[in-house]
Amino acid sequence: MSVKHAVSRGMELGRSVFQLGLLKPAARLAAKFRGERLRVGPPSRTVQPQTFLPARYRYYRMSLSGLAAQLQSGGFRRLVGGSPRNRVVFLAFGVGLGLIEQQFEDDRKSVAACQQIQALFKKKKFETPLKSFVSGYKLEDYVIGKQIGKGCNAAVYEAAAPFAVPRESEKCSLVELKSNSNEQSASPQFPYPTIYPLAVKMMWNMGAGSSSEAILNSMSQELVPATPHALKQEGELSLNGHFGWVPKTVPAHPNVIRVYRAFTADVALLPGAVEEYPDVLPTRLNPMGVGNNRTLFLVMKNYPCTLRQYLQVCTPARKDGTLMALQLLEGVDHLCRQGIAHRDLKSDNILLEFDSGGCPRLVITDFGCCLADKNCGLQLPYNGRWVATATPGPGVVIDYSKADAWAVGSICYEIFGEPNPFYCPHGLEGRSYQETQLPTLPTNTPTDVQLVVRLLLRRNPKKRPSARVAANMLHLSLWGRRALATLDRAKLSELADWLLCQSAFVLLNGRGPSGSSVEADLQRCFLSNIDLEDLRTAIGFLVYGQQLSSAVTL
Repeated sequence: MSVKHAVSRGMELGRSVFQLGLLKPAARLAAKFRGERLRVGPPSRTVQPQTFLPARYRYYRMSLSGLAAQLQSGGFRRLVGGSPRNRVVFLAFGVGLGLIEQQFEDDRKSVAACQQIQALFKKKKFETPLKSFVSGYKLEDYVIGKQIGKGCNAAVYEAAAPFAVPRESEKCSLVELKSNSNEQSASPQFPYPTIYPLAVKMMWNMGAGSSSEAILNSMSQELVPATPHALKQEGELSLNGHFGWVPKTVPAHPNVIRVYRAFTADVALLPGAVEEYPDVLPTRLNPMGVGNNRTLFLVMKNYPCTLRQYLQVCTPARKDGTLMALQLLEGVDHLCRQGIAHRDLKSDNILLEFDSGGCPRLVITDFGCCLADKNCGLQLPYNGRWVATATPGPGVVIDYSKADAWAVGSICYEIFGEPNPFYCPHGLEGRSYQETQLPTLPTNTPTDVQLVVRLLLRRNPKKRPSARVAANMLHLSLWGRRALATLDRAKLSELADWLLCQSAFVLLNGRGPSGSSVEADLQRCFLSNIDLEDLRTAIGFLVYGQQLSSAVTL
């Protein structure tokens, strides 16, 4: 055996001991080296009872670095005697353990840096775009405008109130979307709702009854994005746990809608009600209606358009498209961290406005179908045959932890100018499609976005990245391009240095006029949720994507 081969064998042996977990039960390691007895220190003169910490367990008291030093020292002492092969293997084994300890030290420093960064940015709370107000718990407090939206269970109207006005820093003029040379020549315009800064959503009540308790319990999922002061006395009394199921609520996030007020009131004859939804009106407003007299009203911010409306008239630029996909992943990750699955994520349920630079800002809305159970979390027991790709049975659950991230992958097709492959005519069947059937994204789609979409739409949920990992991949692609060039050989300490530099940049940038931009909010979200293991996984996927692209090119 050559010296080079012996060193390689020793290094491999050292690493395998760590990887196989042989160092944790120290007796196993001792058994490996009974023929080469290692001394932890000078022998003690005091005789210890054999029933308490026998000699063979003394290795348990040693750190990994101490063990490596002992092995290296033992290897040098044996240079004068013994087999050359055994001497080299023994020495290389000690060197291997020393390298593992150095890796441990790098990991500890990187974890500490990530924890410090996360703690710093978690202190910065997301500010609501509207000034706080203390009234507005009655429908009479609002001036109702025209209808701006309608779904299968509610109608949305623009509204205004003297106590709720936009912040002075908000842009309240027409926002022109400048198109690039390779995009549409038209420049669509969306008016910012200055006269009516609020939106009132009137739920259709056809079976919950007219009592406030029954209404709030039946429609409680709509209250998931509610602020702490959205419900006053009525809500506090009916949702204190005595009248039914209390949903989870999510903290504020720049990519999740906020419900400022929620109250029950008599169904009003709002503009277009008779023409648009006569059947859901109560009999006092329409003799042929089947609705109840009272229902739930939700007050939110008024946004210029939905994502679907925006994409019908405009194709975003490459970077804007990446930022839009990243915002959706950040919003989904925020919900998952709170144990909430939206389960109805589509371009119609995503609202859109623009920051001071004209970049689209997306918010997830319409939580009527969400899973927000405090008991089961993101998993539901599956005892009946309602999902074609699952087999029901005792103890079987449906895991929704990656369902919304899958939906983001399908929406990315729309963002980059292609039909959603699961909603277009003759589209794919979500329960039976094959990954090879997925259409290719347009050539102007960034390579890393294409990789993220392919991973999110994998058939096997266990092989998909989480929303956090997918978001980290796009964050690294946008802000860490230089770091990506050496990801396959960079050390974690170098990655931690880049994170610290990025944190300083975001903190300094937040003091300027662009502190409320979409990019600044996304960078703060990335740093406030940074986790070393998630980052490692994201890097692994990116390296895999680079290798795959290189193989295709060759």
